[in-house]
Amino acid sequence: MAPPLPTPRVVQARTRVIYGDTDQMGVVYYANYFRYFELSRSEFFRALGGSYVELERQGFGLPVIEAAARYRAPAKYDDVIVIEARLAELRRASLRFEYEVLREADGAALATGHTVHACVGPGGKPAGLPPDVVRLLAAP
Repeated sequence: MAPPLPTPRVVQARTRVIYGDTDQMGVVYYANYFRYFELSRSEFFRALGGSYVELERQGFGLPVIEAAARYRAPAKYDDVIVIEARLAELRRASLRFEYEVLREADGAALATGHTVHACVGPGGKPAGLPPDVVRLLAAP
C-alpha cells in the first residue's frame, strides 16, 4: 500500500488551441481533451522533478487503463486553455489523476476528467510502482 497523499498539488499547463484541434463546428474535437490531459500529466511529473523518460529508462510504464471526460463548454480556435492536473489516488501499482480544463480569458470551466494508470514493468507485466516514484509523488 502506498503512503497517503499529502495535500493535493495542482499543476497547471497552458496551451493555445490550434486549428487542427478543432472540428467542423469550430470547437475542440472531444478526443483532443485527452491529449491536453496528457500534457498536464507530463507537466505534473516535471514540476515534481521527475519524468516519464526516466521511468521508461528504468523499464517501467504507466499505461492508461481508464479515461473519462465531461464536457461543459466549448474551447475554440486560438483560445488559451489552462489544464490543471492533480494526483487523486496513489496505490501500490496504480495512479489516478483528475483534470480540469479552463479557458484562460474568462476562467470558464470547459471540461473535467480523469485517467487511471497501471504500472507495468519489463514485457508489459503488472508491477508495483518503483519506490523512487512513490517517494516523488507522496512527498509533501
